[in-house]
Amino acid sequence: MAGLGRITGLTGLEAARHPHQVLKVLYEKINMTLQKMPAEAGYRKHTEAVISERMALVQSETDVEQLERKVNNGLVEQLILQARRELSLSRKMLQWRPWEPLIGEAPPNQWKWPL
Repeated sequence: MAGLGRITGLTGLEAARHPHQVLKVLYEKINMTLQKMPAEAGYRKHTEAVISERMALVQSETDVEQLERKVNNGLVEQLILQARRELSLSRKMLQWRPWEPLIGEAPPNQWKWPL
């Protein structure tokens, strides 16, 4: 095992070679996508808060293990996977435009349960 470097121990998840650089790029891309949404959009507000907090941690903490502890949401490789998925979702949200009003009225009792 000596000389293998960092391993994740998670099947199918390779160790990141430059996690700080990858996370910075992904967080910047997410932020650029969020900037295209209205400032009052709920998704934008909440996602910006999380991404800004994580970006600050990535920029301030050079040690990978310390970064993982401070973010407290898994390994950096898992953070990268989460960021990639968030970027994909943010781009879809930009297309879906959920902040716009409904095209028509919702059917009566749509949100009533049980029927």
